Parts: sequence; structure tokens; C-alpha cells
Amino acid sequence: MTKPGKRIRAAREAIDAGKSHSVEEAVKSVKANAKAKFDETIEISMNLGIDTRHADQQVRGVVSLPNGTGRDVRVAVFAKDAKADEAKAAGADIVGADDLMEKIQGGFMDFDRVIATPDMMSVVGRLGKVLGPRGLMPNPKVGTVTPDVTKAIKDAKGGAVQFKAEKAGVVHAGVGKASFEEKAIAENVQAFIDAVAKAKPSGAKGTYIKKIAISSTMGPGVKIDTGAASA
Repeated sequence: MTKPGKRIRAAREAIDAGKSHSVEEAVKSVKANAKAKFDETIEISMNLGIDTRHADQQVRGVVSLPNGTGRDVRVAVFAKDAKADEAKAAGADIVGADDLMEKIQGGFMDFDRVIATPDMMSVVGRLGKVLGPRGLMPNPKVGTVTPDVTKAIKDAKGGAVQFKAEKAGVVHAGVGKASFEEKAIAENVQAFIDAVAKAKPSGAKGTYIKKIAISSTMGPGVKIDTGAASA
């Protein structure tokens, strides 16, 4: 196992690993330590008090970040006829039906989000084993199975972030770039925390939000005070 470089070691030493911070303090610290030669992504991780083996303890949803994600999201849309034309006009990067399904089965994966009109789900359903494990399967709960493809495309490209708790009860996502102003990052972080808090499932017992941390791609994690963040 390789040792972390001097920059990473120095960044870790500058942070009190045991201390929890306000959202604003955490953002300030993470941004100050984002010193890579590329524009690092600001990532959030939330540990939730849920057991995802139970149907009434699933957590998933979508949140529109007020300041966007800072990344170019490539959108693939399953639609035909007039809806396909609408998707192209709205800025979809790839539009198709059976042809797109076959292309993806052949290994094509040059997209970040998949949207489908309801009538195309019989086609998209054949891609469950390909799209499902990557978190790309369209779902009406997060607005990616919809007749309103224009809105779905604009949401995807404008900062809509999907989230879903993993088996261990962890939710994580990118919520901006290190080049963003501190205020913009903090607003995005708070919006994400609020969305996950609102998505609390009926079966969750005890403490729901157990731990929150943010980091940059190459930087150390900084804990956020769960009480202050969800107040």
C-alpha cells in the first residue's frame, strides 16, 4: 500500500478528524485543501440509520442543487416519434428506441443519465442488468420515467442529483466543484442534506442521520455536525 503524498498528509494534519463542523466551516476547510491540478469534485457522504434489507427502509430520491453540479451531464433518452423530436430539441445527447437498446447491449455507455417515456419501458426493461448496477435505470420516483422529457432533460443538465442508499445505508453524491464559491457549495450541501432528511422512510427507527462528511476528490473528509446541519 502506497503512502499518501506530502500534500495529502499535510491536509489531513490540518483537519481535526474527531471534530464536527458547521456546513460553512466544513466547506471552507475542504475548499482550502482542494489543491490538485484539476477542478476537484466536492463529494458528500451520509451514513443513515436504516436497514436496506427491509422494503420500508429504502431511501432514494432526487434533488435539484441550487448552484448546479459543475459537470457536463450527458443524457440518453428512450423515446420515439414526436417525443424523440422533443428530446432532441431539449438538448438530449443521445435519443433512440430499440436501436439505442441494442447499442447499449453492445457496450455503448457514453452517458451519465437515462430518461425514458413510459411507453418505452418495455424496451428499457431489457437493459436492467446493464443499467441497474450502474444506478442508471430510469425510475418514475426520481422523474426519469416521464412523458415530460423536456423538463427531465433540463433537470438532469441543470443540477438534478439522484441519490439512493447503498446496502450499508450510505448515501453519497457529487455536490459541486472546488472552483465554486464557498457560499454556492454550502447551499448545495445543505440542499442535499435536506432532501435526504425529507426522504426518511417510514420504517427508520432511532437516529436517522448518523454521520455526514464532505471531501474533495483528492482531499481528506471533514465531518459535519448532524444536529446543526438538519436543524
